[in-house]
Amino acid sequence: MRAWTSPGPGRLPGAAIGPEVQVHDSATGGLRESRPGSGAARLYVCGITPYDATHLGHAATYVAFDLLQRAWRSAGHDVRYVQNVTDVDDPLLERAAATAQDWEELAERETELFRTDMEALRVLPPDAYVGAVEAIPLIVPMVEQLVETGSVYEVGGEHGTDLYFAVAHDPAFGEVSGWTREQMLEVFADRGGDPERPGKKDPLDCLVWQAARPGEPAWDSPLGRGRPGWHVECSAIARQHLDVAAHGPIDVQGGGSDLVFPHHEMSASEAQVLDGHRFAAAYVHAGMVGLDGEKMSKSKGNLVLVSRLREAGEDPMAIRLLLLAHHYRSDWTYVDADLEAARERLARWRAALDRDAGAPTADLVREVLEALAADLDAPRALALVDCWAQTEPPAGTGEAGSADVVRALLDASLGLAL
Repeated sequence: MRAWTSPGPGRLPGAAIGPEVQVHDSATGGLRESRPGSGAARLYVCGITPYDATHLGHAATYVAFDLLQRAWRSAGHDVRYVQNVTDVDDPLLERAAATAQDWEELAERETELFRTDMEALRVLPPDAYVGAVEAIPLIVPMVEQLVETGSVYEVGGEHGTDLYFAVAHDPAFGEVSGWTREQMLEVFADRGGDPERPGKKDPLDCLVWQAARPGEPAWDSPLGRGRPGWHVECSAIARQHLDVAAHGPIDVQGGGSDLVFPHHEMSASEAQVLDGHRFAAAYVHAGMVGLDGEKMSKSKGNLVLVSRLREAGEDPMAIRLLLLAHHYRSDWTYVDADLEAARERLARWRAALDRDAGAPTADLVREVLEALAADLDAPRALALVDCWAQTEPPAGTGEAGSADVVRALLDASLGLAL
């Protein structure tokens, strides 16, 4: 699948280099230094299910992991970034049926809209952008391997035989979320699980291959005609495109905090049964964005869409500043005043960059890079730039070329083109 285009990550001014990056690991509940070994830092971020993209919650997540890419690069590391697109799944098929649309056309249209939003927000594209449908040749062999280990079993039904992963086969199951079994069961059904299905060995076991249903897309395979489950899709794509067999655990598995369980828990366990080691060195999760007192979500329909803001004439850099003003791990609620504050900040910064000479920049560069290396503290970085922009040296005393330095810093570290 084609990703979007990008002007690239930009270059830090002069010989600047950032510190090694620390991120909050959901599995341990604390900060972990993300220092990649030999080769590139390896990042997998779960992508969209393309039936209604891109709301501010989506955008906040992908901007967060864009900051991680940039912080790694500032510290001198190359990055290998992989993202999926769940272009066949129940929510997509349900939306297509409800709106009398062809599911493939719906998926492609919304994926293309997502691409254009990411381009506008200057989010660095993945090196591999992989749809679930095109990943079926990777998913089927992985499920076959899981069958060989005895960790996948059959559950019969009126439409044929489905295959389920037995979570008990991973001794580390539960370590990604740290949740109790009771907490897991409380949300499993609402997050794509089927805990009450007859024939399952454990209510938490998850589907890896679904037999063909009448009127739904399906593909021939040695597993029978059907389609893959959600969790194994990401396991298979990440293991292949981030070469887990050769390099071991990936550096970061990322996504929104609503993916901690079951999605990241399940996808990690499926990989760990085969690989014998932790799937990711760190599990990093972005907070949820709300509107009118509830989490912004496609199922609720309470969405602020990036594309509609852009169509209304909003500067994409103001939208990006709006997102950067909130720490990536925080839950927050969108209000129109946030966007107005971002517009005003953007105007102040542009006015400061238009000066012939500005305040000294050496400390600014160092402190911004330090803030972003400290668990991607974008609000702290923005406050530092605010201070620089508000400091107007007496005539004739400013630092020549300071605007060029700050523009390069904002481009490379925060993804802002000013």
